[in-house]
Amino acid sequence: MTIAGPVQPSRAVAAAARLWYVVAAAGLLLFAAYISISYGRAALGGPPGESRMAAGDLVGQGVLSVHLVFAALMTAIGVLQLIPALRRRAPALHRNLGRVFIVGAVLGSVSGFFLLWARGTVGGLPMHLAISLNGVLIVGFAWLAWRSARERRFVDHRRWALRLFMAANGVWFFRVGLMAWLMVWQAPVGFDPKTFTGPFVYALSFAQFLVPLAVLELYLRVRGRGMALVVTLVLLSLVMAGGIVGAAMGLWMPRLLA
Repeated sequence: MTIAGPVQPSRAVAAAARLWYVVAAAGLLLFAAYISISYGRAALGGPPGESRMAAGDLVGQGVLSVHLVFAALMTAIGVLQLIPALRRRAPALHRNLGRVFIVGAVLGSVSGFFLLWARGTVGGLPMHLAISLNGVLIVGFAWLAWRSARERRFVDHRRWALRLFMAANGVWFFRVGLMAWLMVWQAPVGFDPKTFTGPFVYALSFAQFLVPLAVLELYLRVRGRGMALVVTLVLLSLVMAGGIVGAAMGLWMPRLLA
């Protein structure tokens, strides 16, 4: 997909986008630290993370390790790749990190398919289908980002890379969205917390990547004008901030401090 003519964002849109990035970067780096420390400690014999693999399932444990290693790498690298100064001042580093990100996106998605359909996880069929669709989009966006870079179509490359970033962080958006929901209702409204089934988590499973992608498309098309985009970005930043605080206090920090 080609969108003609790069448009410089207005000052208001640029400021709202920076706010969104700062909030997201803080949450993503905290999530990357959680993955690295929690599962790294489990690998060394400490308190386990969220692994559902049986003790003797060497294949499942190996695939899970690959999945988690690239999840942590991609989360941290994705934050760096969105820094304009890095692209300008260290283009070689930007390219190499981009290659790692794309390889990680593909391997993370393939390993995720295996863990989901061959080893199983919580949630019902709608959630599994949503996760699978997210994985397909990740692989597709990774291919298009790589191809446009190889063909030196850098405007298109940046847009496909942004789409890849949004889709690849779906699991993070899910956790943040879930914790924001729980903070509002103070109860698991719309889903069963034991089986992780129900209308809310099913809807969130699709929203975790479709909503960020929709907002990104809005940004790419109207970022030179429109206060609606500014309001949308600011509101999403506030929701993300609340969800990040909830996830940090309820999910990540207790396991890091255990």
